[in-house]
Amino acid sequence: MKKKPRIKDKDIKWPARVGVVYSAVRREDFPTEAQYITEKDAEQDAYAIGEYLGAFGLDVRLYPGDEAFAQRVLQDQPDMLFNLVDSVKGKESLAAAIPGVLELLDIPYTGANMLGMALDTNKFFIKELLQRNGVPVPIFQLFTSPDEYLDPTLRFPVISKLNAIHGSVEITREAVSENEKHLRKRLRKLTRTYQQPVLVEEFVGRREVTAIVLEGNRKKVYLAEKIFKHTDGSYLFLTFEDQWLTEQDAAFYYQRYRDPVLRELAAKAFDVVNMRDYGKFDIRVDEAGRNYFIDTNCNPAMGSKEMDVALGVILDLYGVSFYESLKRLIMNTMRKKIQSAPAAE
Repeated sequence: MKKKPRIKDKDIKWPARVGVVYSAVRREDFPTEAQYITEKDAEQDAYAIGEYLGAFGLDVRLYPGDEAFAQRVLQDQPDMLFNLVDSVKGKESLAAAIPGVLELLDIPYTGANMLGMALDTNKFFIKELLQRNGVPVPIFQLFTSPDEYLDPTLRFPVISKLNAIHGSVEITREAVSENEKHLRKRLRKLTRTYQQPVLVEEFVGRREVTAIVLEGNRKKVYLAEKIFKHTDGSYLFLTFEDQWLTEQDAAFYYQRYRDPVLRELAAKAFDVVNMRDYGKFDIRVDEAGRNYFIDTNCNPAMGSKEMDVALGVILDLYGVSFYESLKRLIMNTMRKKIQSAPAAE
């Protein structure tokens, strides 16, 4: 079998019809108001992305990620889809079904495949993968019940997070525990409310950096430090309220950050956790300048600087417009379509 030649941009066919699939959100599908808030604007955000795509002259179709999704897509036959789905029926773990359907229908799409999205909803397993591949993470432990044995290597203060839910849900000032009594109380609350394991990890440092990875002809990493505007208390981090209930500028702002080693680690982590096209990492930096990866997001929120989305804000710091990032994602997706086609004998 002949080796496939390197695909050049001029050989990539620009799509005519593009779909945008988003989370079909119903309040009754979510156990708490907080989790619902992270998804309630999914349709509105999809329309905004559709407006940007329409500026390219594309025929844009929007699809809720519900039980009728496959039928609608088969009827319209888009050339590719932007996958913005974060949950199905209120469960993030079911979002992996969307790329699964698109693989069956042989329709190219942006973002992580079924495996990447399934991994993304298991923070404990992601931590294991990163650690085993030389990407530094804080010491951590998974609790499937609030009364489990506490690993003596886990040192206080610690921060506890829902293992299968992103969006900073339940990341409040109460998320940090300075002693076992407080931690056990929080574990009881989270496991009872959400019926899922809780990841506990050491709280590291007072600085936080976000890495955006964007694929194109080559993988590029853009780093930005979060500059916190509130410095009250011993622990600097963004709460759910900071991210969802206040204007971003009221809590923090981003500034460009330079660390060649961290750039390499983020590019490596992107492959380790099976991301594709674009991804986001949150990293804590301790007093000695050591980096610790605390969160990973395949298919992070997509949007422009004007939409107050981290991806758009950080890329803008580096002179990359949202239109340019969309163009790269389109080209990358259509390139993969060519690469996946059978090679000529």
